[in-house]
Amino acid sequence: MLQLCKVTSALFISNARSACSEELLQQEAVTLCINVSKQQPFPAGGGVAKLQVPVYDDPAEDLYRHFDRCADAIQQEAERGGRSVVYCKNGRSRSATVCVAYLMKHCSMSLSEALQRVKTARHVIDPNPGFMSQLQRYEEELKRRRVRS
Repeated sequence: MLQLCKVTSALFISNARSACSEELLQQEAVTLCINVSKQQPFPAGGGVAKLQVPVYDDPAEDLYRHFDRCADAIQQEAERGGRSVVYCKNGRSRSATVCVAYLMKHCSMSLSEALQRVKTARHVIDPNPGFMSQLQRYEEELKRRRVRS
């Protein structure tokens, strides 16, 4: 079954097959596709902004360095009235990690709150252990930034 799972009013998570469905993208008025993979395609049609994060679902991959860029892109899209979908091959590890990072940065959620929110939207999510530790590091980093600002 093809579906985009709603995390917030402006953010969806899915697998690559669903994210490449023109019909679903139009139905949900998606304006930005964030492809967190090296091999998965982008939707064929135009009219949707594209951002690629070329990482494998491997605990050794550095997804951390992409957190701010992705979170800010999702937030900017939302502020313009747009909607984003974040996806990877199966919509379980990489895309979930990026969605959690966004919720922590722009919705001021803790790591556990953000994980729960994404899991509620898409039950199969399961960030790999390497990505989980990068999210823990990001949570600490965000706390430090908030103290400074």
